[in-house]
Amino acid sequence: MRCFMLMCLMAISACDESRSVTETNLSVLRRGNGAEPQTLDPHRAEGVPAANILRDLYEGLVSETPDGQLIPGVAESWEISANASRYIFHLRNTARWSNGDEITADDFVYSFRRSINPATGSSYSQVLSCIVNVKQIIAGHMGIEKLGVKALDKHTLEITLNAPTPYFLSLLTHSTTYPVHRKTVEAWHGHFSRPDRLVSNGAYTLANWVVQSQITLDKNPHYWDASNTRVDRVVYYAIDDASQELQRYWAGELDWTESIPVGQVDWVRSKFGDQLRIAPYLGTYYYGLNVTRAPFKDQPELRHALWLAIDRDTIVSKITAAGELPAYSWVPPGVLHYQVQSTPDQNWSVQQRLSEARRLYRQAGYSAEHPLKLQLLYNTSDNHKRIALAVSSMWKKALGVETELINEEWKVFLDHRKQLAQTQVVRGGWIADYNDAWSFAELLQSDNPMNNSGYSSPEYDALLSRASTETDAEKRQQLLQHAERVMLSDMPIIPIFFYVSKSLIKPAIKGFESNIMDHHYSKHLSLDQQSFQ
Repeated sequence: MRCFMLMCLMAISACDESRSVTETNLSVLRRGNGAEPQTLDPHRAEGVPAANILRDLYEGLVSETPDGQLIPGVAESWEISANASRYIFHLRNTARWSNGDEITADDFVYSFRRSINPATGSSYSQVLSCIVNVKQIIAGHMGIEKLGVKALDKHTLEITLNAPTPYFLSLLTHSTTYPVHRKTVEAWHGHFSRPDRLVSNGAYTLANWVVQSQITLDKNPHYWDASNTRVDRVVYYAIDDASQELQRYWAGELDWTESIPVGQVDWVRSKFGDQLRIAPYLGTYYYGLNVTRAPFKDQPELRHALWLAIDRDTIVSKITAAGELPAYSWVPPGVLHYQVQSTPDQNWSVQQRLSEARRLYRQAGYSAEHPLKLQLLYNTSDNHKRIALAVSSMWKKALGVETELINEEWKVFLDHRKQLAQTQVVRGGWIADYNDAWSFAELLQSDNPMNNSGYSSPEYDALLSRASTETDAEKRQQLLQHAERVMLSDMPIIPIFFYVSKSLIKPAIKGFESNIMDHHYSKHLSLDQQSFQ
């Protein structure tokens, strides 16, 4: 702690270079943002850091209020058919691209088609499978012109679904549904999302991108609601290390942190008081087990042994210690119209779990003389490192497992975790794309490109297929719960805890509200400039 505080004091004395002389007449919001985004192409981006920035750069048909309620975005209104499978969106006549071009229904048709086109290389295209013909197009069995998205006229868009989809409007806040500027994309192809080229339609434009340092956004004068956008500039800082981020916040170089260091909650609260914001968050921290190759292929006993050997209560009380909940299921509490599932061992004592873990470990063919040797891959972060060290220590103490920890920079990590020929155990964190259990369930479908465990269960897929067309809400919930129980029995992943959002936010930031999705749009905020003096 003394070393940490000394570093902070040294940082305070450093010159804050993030506020240049040219910015003195601007309101500038400086946000810590975790890892460096691998791209700002809304149809190819992955992860929370990219999503935070994309919400400022783009706007979909539907947007959100500060507390997470759905409101009109580019679409000023919409109608839903009696069978809830056909949506008609009426676009704003005042909606413009950042270069002044008018936004039309054809822009959305082009963008939806691009998002699910296999040539785009989107990892999230599957999320749109509720729209007519998406699955067939992704599989290459049908042309993209057959997509159930149609321009009825210049400002009217029709989207047809396979069946009633309770979360559909919420899904339209996801980046896979954002429009992209066709002329720019076709001129620059995969390089259109650079500062000197990107044409966006949100409250901000991309002004600058210094790799592994910062991304700067400036207010978009052509945005339809620009008169109510009060922050002139937003600077997102790529800071993987939560301790470094805290130091920069204390030194006055940041107004908002992406997170806080694990194990520092009490100290942070004593130092910064109500600047610390902690709130429920729809996300699950887990480890994915590669079930397509040794040692986990055809070894459910081994997978369950590792599950049982993790003391989740110790992790959330001694390591993360910010109000996270131990996870004995996949779908977290707080999801609408869903009852949290659990495994039978949730109410067991620690000794009961360890005894059963050792029995299953022996049954799988491992022992002190023949220990399991694993590689655990995680993206560079002190927080992830501390959790990995704790889990590997628990596995070693309880079972004798020898774990090699491997950390990689975010972009490299995203690429490597998809390569099932190489991975064994991979850190994962799944944050709901919308408030519905389907957002978690679909990740483990056998054909989902984000299924980095290689899990494939005909029973699980069949249950999800039935749930996707079930119109009775109670029956749909039962099917999804049944599917989760099947998956937890197979154990392709090991949930560890349910997230909370935790950030430090300067009192000068006005308009911030916590919400369960942790979605925050800079256009809703304002800054009390006198607080920065």
